[in-house]
Amino acid sequence: MLMRYVPILAMAFVLTACAAPRQGEMKLHYDRPADYFEEALPIGNGRMGAMVYGGTAADKLSLNDITLWTGEPESRADHVDMELYPGLTRWGEAARYIDSIRMALDAEDYRKAERLQRKVQGHYSENYQPLGTLTIRYPEAEISEYNRELDISEAVARVSYLRDGKSFSTEYFASAPDSVIVVRIKSAQPVDAELVLDYPHPHEAVYGVGRITVDGYVAYHSYPNYFRTRHERFMYSPDRGIHYRTILLAECDGRTETDGKSLSLKGVKEAVIKIVNSTSFNGFDHDPVKEGLPYRELADANAARVCGKNFDEIRKKHVADYKSFFDRLTINLGKTDPGIKALPTDEQLKLYSDENQANPELEALYFQYGRYLLISSSRTPGVPANLQGLWNESMEPPWSGNYTININLQENYWPAEPAALPEMHEVMLDYVNNMSISGIETARNYLGVDQGWASGHNSDIWATANPVGLGSGDPNWANWYMSGPWLATHIWEHYLFTRDLERLKKDYSALKGAAEFCMAWLVEKDGELITSPSTSPENKYITDKGFHGATLYGGTADIAMIRECLMDAADASQVLSDNAFNRKVRSCLSRLRGYHIGADGHLMEWYYDWADEDPQHRHQSHLFGVYPGHQISGGEYADAALKSLEIKGFETTGWSCGWRINLYARLRDADNAYRMYRRLLRYISPDNYRGPDARRGGGTYPNLLDAHSPFQIDGNFGGCAGVMEMLLRSEDHLVDPLPALPSAWPDGYIRGIRTRTGQTFDLVWKNGKVRKLKIR
Repeated sequence: MLMRYVPILAMAFVLTACAAPRQGEMKLHYDRPADYFEEALPIGNGRMGAMVYGGTAADKLSLNDITLWTGEPESRADHVDMELYPGLTRWGEAARYIDSIRMALDAEDYRKAERLQRKVQGHYSENYQPLGTLTIRYPEAEISEYNRELDISEAVARVSYLRDGKSFSTEYFASAPDSVIVVRIKSAQPVDAELVLDYPHPHEAVYGVGRITVDGYVAYHSYPNYFRTRHERFMYSPDRGIHYRTILLAECDGRTETDGKSLSLKGVKEAVIKIVNSTSFNGFDHDPVKEGLPYRELADANAARVCGKNFDEIRKKHVADYKSFFDRLTINLGKTDPGIKALPTDEQLKLYSDENQANPELEALYFQYGRYLLISSSRTPGVPANLQGLWNESMEPPWSGNYTININLQENYWPAEPAALPEMHEVMLDYVNNMSISGIETARNYLGVDQGWASGHNSDIWATANPVGLGSGDPNWANWYMSGPWLATHIWEHYLFTRDLERLKKDYSALKGAAEFCMAWLVEKDGELITSPSTSPENKYITDKGFHGATLYGGTADIAMIRECLMDAADASQVLSDNAFNRKVRSCLSRLRGYHIGADGHLMEWYYDWADEDPQHRHQSHLFGVYPGHQISGGEYADAALKSLEIKGFETTGWSCGWRINLYARLRDADNAYRMYRRLLRYISPDNYRGPDARRGGGTYPNLLDAHSPFQIDGNFGGCAGVMEMLLRSEDHLVDPLPALPSAWPDGYIRGIRTRTGQTFDLVWKNGKVRKLKIR
């Protein structure tokens, strides 16, 4: 139902102008150094990144390169030792089990179908890797007036304090134009500093005067930390895997010395440290050794280019480049009490959580922080932001730091288009194109479909598309086959927002291929088209006979995602005049199974009105048609979706909070959308903090990163998208101003928000009513 929408084509007017307050200061600030990752401040240029701790005796920067992963191009699981996994189906033989699974389901033998699903599993995705750590050690001193901040309006972090009564400061940023991380130290009195680079991978380091060069490589295969194996967890060979070169340059007004283990700066008042890195990664389908980039030469050339380059010049270019993206959109949700705003950000977050204090500037800061994180982690073609963006310190990060594509990667990019960051979204579209190539073999060899492409639950920089699990994964996550259709919907979303016809032509093959797989995968039951086998991501049912399982036929989530993919493919094929395909898709759409409502009024997740094993489960994939889909906006199915959310409740994890904000906003339930936004911003302690006041669960860490927990960045992006969904909803020819404006934001504005009409809007409201709506 779209009756409340405003037709854009008829809107050639501006409502009464109303003055609005300026956007608040966009800074995270703290009164002490970080002790934990979840307190450190992230900087990034879309490829390289660092977490800044800001210590006074030892300042630590943990370093990352978004292209540093274990593994190598897909090798049809050649690295899997069949003797270690005797129950594993050999590559290429899994598809022959699909008919047996369907027969078991037809006979309502869900236990057998569940068991056979494990035959349709291949190897796991690879692990995203840390690059290393830079530690800057200083002599002991009396420290006072400490301040640490991240200015997200400029993408610059700063630390300042008095050192033995004299001013001392450090500034940090990651420049995209110069592809370098820069650290500038300034001291009112001469100070010594020792620089140490530590690397967790096989490497060689050469220390020279004012320079450290490190060459290393990562494992050519690894396992996730949750999988038990008798193999070594990391398999290394100097002739395989991604290689890298890091160069650190130190320029100062004092002197530099080295003992071959560290680099010392003596008697400096100003020093500039520059870090460059290159890897041999040359695309998902190129061997990083035999066909890799000349990483040594690239690193050397970049170091030569920035060596001696003026700090102010590098900084000026960095800020201008960053602001060309960030300044496209501004927001104001109201003013915060000055006494509260003066408190450190983590203290504000605690008060916001514990005492339900009003803090609209913190809420706006969190929103803009999502945009900051996306700009900082998504500028490398074909390598989108992963589960942790690009910030990771662990060799075995949670869930491999991979691309979990049953919600998490997609949620990373929900804010990209409305938040005026389409270039960041294109990075993901490049990845979808990669998946559409590797997914051809997945469709054929795992699912028995010779048309289009398919992918499973997990992926990585190599565009892994097969169902994972090695024969032992629980089918409720390992045997989900709908990520391809979901990923492909981002292609049409990008077109609606940008109306970039050339980009649509470039991506159309991936969208069409996903739709072709869908149509070939569907089976007929009682005159309707459904999927078989089917699962609903990570959730389980209880049948009327008491069986707990995941495998069934005709799951609601499957059909919703297929419907959205086919709708998008139909619209795209019409734009591109692919008429025969358009007719085929629309015919298939007319036969898809519809939505059904359960006895208690909820939107059914399963083919039958079965109970959920966990009614409060964090996933709500059967509500895909509400959001991010465009199938349910009013009427009885919207009411049923609200009933499902009521059953789910408000106690959930970070990324799930982000999704539910958008669902409530799409259903125009302002109170619950805002309540869930506040739930997302609940203070959570750092993971390794063990004090008596430790707080666990889903929410937000002291540095405003999302707590799943542990850290997953998707909640940041889901929350960012949710704010925009509350303020302005759009379809391809309509917009709906303030569809779910909470009473907590009676006055405010958002300027630069983009819509599916391909336009940009400025929206100002007063006393909960639109006062200015301008197309620009």
